[in-house]
Amino acid sequence: KKALSANAIKAKPIKAKPIKAKTTKANSSGTPLSISPYVQTATWAKPWWLSRHNEKIALKNKMGQVDLVFLGDSITHAFDNKAQATWQKYYAQRKALNLGFGGDRTENVLWRLQHDAVAGINPKLLVLMIGTNNTGHRKDSPEDIALGIKAIIDDLAVRLPKTKVLLLAIFPRGVDANDPLRVINDKTNNLIKHYDDGKQVHYLNINDIFLDEQGVLKKSVMTDLLHPNANQYDKWADAMAPFIKQLME
Repeated sequence: KKALSANAIKAKPIKAKPIKAKTTKANSSGTPLSISPYVQTATWAKPWWLSRHNEKIALKNKMGQVDLVFLGDSITHAFDNKAQATWQKYYAQRKALNLGFGGDRTENVLWRLQHDAVAGINPKLLVLMIGTNNTGHRKDSPEDIALGIKAIIDDLAVRLPKTKVLLLAIFPRGVDANDPLRVINDKTNNLIKHYDDGKQVHYLNINDIFLDEQGVLKKSVMTDLLHPNANQYDKWADAMAPFIKQLME
């Protein structure tokens, strides 16, 4: 409890909403759920989610110097389990911290940021990929998901003003480009790519590495057509490597 109440910085209100579209999911005040910070409430996540949050805060504080942060959902979370070998190979020596949490949507990431997830550190780079659970859980509109991602970027600009952000396109899901959930992710990516300002925020779309020439996602790449298989994490890391090196140096 102490970790959650320790001088959390209140980020500046989101003033600019460059994406104009009808909000599909909102709270009682009319604010899109995607930008309304909220604790994770999924039944399957309750036994471990808050404990993981506190454990990550403790790890961050123990590390002292953190140069690289990964922030996201279960795809990123997997660096702590099935993709540990990739993490050790590519990131452990970079003083990296994994803040991927299974099941998280944009609003859950915002909650974590407001409750000390990155307090007290000054990383050189933060890799951000989030949004596919907004797609799968509620089928949020691409506009709402993009607003949620923008809210995270704006929050990070307040908490980590010297940290560069490598914003990844949301990974493909579903068999092909006609899959309704793939469509939402692709449309979201077409919106968030404009957040690249060439200075603090840098957008990167590496989705082609997971698809065949026809844009088909095979089960040999993602068995559930959502989460990369363990053997895909080195491929992901290789695709990001030159960008991470450049942005950190």
